[in-house]
Amino acid sequence: QVQLVESGGGLVQPGGSLTLSCTFSGSISTIYAMGWFRQAPGTQRVLVARITRNDSTMYEDFAKGRFTISRDNAKNTMYLQMNRLKHEDTAVYYCNADYFDTASGDSWGQGTQVTVSS
Repeated sequence: QVQLVESGGGLVQPGGSLTLSCTFSGSISTIYAMGWFRQAPGTQRVLVARITRNDSTMYEDFAKGRFTISRDNAKNTMYLQMNRLKHEDTAVYYCNADYFDTASGDSWGQGTQVTVSS
């Protein structure tokens, strides 16, 4: 099992920046990929960015050039640096980890609210 805790959400003005953190614990050696998802009111949860065990990254189109996903294994923490934020980035952001132990599984954090508003 893997446990995830997000932090860093808040209120930011359009054009501003925010960095989200996700601290992971538990069977972390079984994690093979992690990602950030977001869910705006009345919509489905969607992928924002993903990072694999060998630090390969991918981004959804809306995140390319503005968001950066990274991981510090020494701190057991994954980050999402968000720049040039827009109103439409307002959502609850969730941390996700895919792992394989005796079977595949995934874990989710509780979510952190990001609100972009003037």
